[in-house]
Amino acid sequence: MNNTAPIKHYKKPAELPLTGEEINTTTILFGGLTLNHEHLLKGAIESLGYHADYLPVPDNSSLQTGKEYGNRGQCNPTYYTVGNLIRYLNGLKERGIKDIEKKFVFLTAAACGPCRFGMYEAEYRKSLQNAGFDNFRILTFEQSDKFGESSGGGLDTNKEFYAALIKSLVLGDMLNEIGYRIRPYEERKGETDGVIAQYREKLSMALRHGLPITVHLKELRSRLRDIRVDFLQVKPLVQIIGEFWAQTTEGDGNYKLARWLESEGAEVKLEPVSTWIDYLLWSSMLEEKERLRIRPVKSGKRLMGIFLLERLFKFYFNTYRRALGSWIQKLPSQGKLAGYASPYFDVHITGGEGHLEVGKHIMAFKDRKAHMVVSVKPFGCMPSTLSDGVQSKVTSDIPGSIFVSIETSGDAEINVKSRVQMKLYEARQRAKDEFNAVLSGYGTGHENLKSLLHGNRKLSNPLIDLPHRFTGTAANFAAYLSR
Repeated sequence: MNNTAPIKHYKKPAELPLTGEEINTTTILFGGLTLNHEHLLKGAIESLGYHADYLPVPDNSSLQTGKEYGNRGQCNPTYYTVGNLIRYLNGLKERGIKDIEKKFVFLTAAACGPCRFGMYEAEYRKSLQNAGFDNFRILTFEQSDKFGESSGGGLDTNKEFYAALIKSLVLGDMLNEIGYRIRPYEERKGETDGVIAQYREKLSMALRHGLPITVHLKELRSRLRDIRVDFLQVKPLVQIIGEFWAQTTEGDGNYKLARWLESEGAEVKLEPVSTWIDYLLWSSMLEEKERLRIRPVKSGKRLMGIFLLERLFKFYFNTYRRALGSWIQKLPSQGKLAGYASPYFDVHITGGEGHLEVGKHIMAFKDRKAHMVVSVKPFGCMPSTLSDGVQSKVTSDIPGSIFVSIETSGDAEINVKSRVQMKLYEARQRAKDEFNAVLSGYGTGHENLKSLLHGNRKLSNPLIDLPHRFTGTAANFAAYLSR
């Protein structure tokens, strides 16, 4: 029997745009980064003439809501994010706010690739429709090296948009680094967080009103010098790597891993978003260089665009870093990361963090960046599974590598933290052995060095320029004092 019914090909549903007339009455919602990033991002977006606000940190209730309204088998970031958004919108409805679908939109990064991240946008819309928000708009911007138009059609993702985005993300990274490097050693608990909260607001206001950023950063540097620290406290340095969302979120999505490790007596090295931006630019440049012989004109123009965007990014990073007295760590070399990873992982493979997880693991131990590395990812994350497939070989090739890979699923928190604690014990012992070896090498003792701190304000300055001869802060500080 012949089927004469016309064939209907799938077409992506048309997204209602955010029009120019709606800008003054519509709020752009976003979320998924750290509090420092999101507070600054709010100011940056508002500097472009939009109303903006960030969602609360997603919790396990958000996960359950996301699973209730979403398709099965999605990544945790999808469930946490859209569940958080639905709960926020339901809260607006309960407060009696009308025309929610007209007054609010959600902004997120978009990209294609081998993992489920390429479907996030569609999954958000599906879940929102199931929750009764049929016409709620999802606006996207490309997570790439080019300036384009958002698929929503109304958000002007031009150079000014990306410049504002870069500035806020770089500043958020630096505030996070200040917190995680100083907070474990502060003598007056809570002081560092108080200073960060104060200048997070000042920097957000500066972004919003187009005021000089470096003035506030120099003032922040001066204020940080007033915090008293004791760098002779021996703490293992733990680096968190893994899938972008899982390593970045501060909520239940990774069991509040960074703050928990800190409470367990560790100094945490949190991966900056800037490293991810640098990686996207580096990988795009690698791709276009290899296409030059095939399409020289098009690839040449693309390379120039990537180069200019990289210059803009590095300009803001280096300018803000200098304003803080160059105390913020330099970005790792992408070429060096690729060189470390390439014997184990093809740097042309994209999706997730690509070769970065392998490269960061190797760099942590070869360059004395950490005593221990924790790789965290959502349950069933395909790109991270590829990386984990070679991490056992990397571990066997690096003597003394303390590495633990964990998957998060919203439950099993006790089991995950128990595994991390076992490795943390090893890292703690290594930090102590390293510190004692420094004391022995200089023929001194802990109490001798401790006596130097009394009455010497310069030695309790958190911005002191320590040598990087060893991994741990205490070991480097002991070497500095022993000289």
